Amino acid sequence: MTDNEIVSSSFSAIVNAPIETIDLPRWAFTLPDAEYQGCSPAHVAAGFTTAPDGTRMSINVEIIGGSLMVQHYVEKLAEKDRLILESVSDVFTPSGRTTIHVHWELSVKALDGDRCEFTNHVRSRATDAMLTLLDKQGIPFEVFKAQRQPMSIAHNQGETPLFAASIERFARRAA
Repeated sequence: MTDNEIVSSSFSAIVNAPIETIDLPRWAFTLPDAEYQGCSPAHVAAGFTTAPDGTRMSINVEIIGGSLMVQHYVEKLAEKDRLILESVSDVFTPSGRTTIHVHWELSVKALDGDRCEFTNHVRSRATDAMLTLLDKQGIPFEVFKAQRQPMSIAHNQGETPLFAASIERFARRAA
């Protein structure tokens, strides 16, 4: 799915905990606000609710590249070692409010009996609303994409080891 793709980035970090103690959905849907904020200086708040159909939803607020984002992550796949979330996120820019589609996939795989590799993969695509906003401003999509990619990639790279450390703490408490 590369239509209107803005960025796809993936980073990994070590979790010093056995794989059987890790439960990514439980971690993601119980992550305290302060713990979320500690995983990136760009993280503002986190909370939890449900989608209209009752599916679990994580609400994350962060600032990336100077734009406030409110992400409505709906659970698409929830396994202890793999979690896929999808969001049509609100983006508040100096030029107005728009949306962006974000696919967030978290996974762990055992390296040995005591360690796992955590992978944080984020993929974003422009929605029609975003393309309309860019068009009204006379900004070609490729220019926007080139400007947005470094900020999004840096954000993912910075939060991945901090998420891994949070998952490790959660696994140790649960063990």
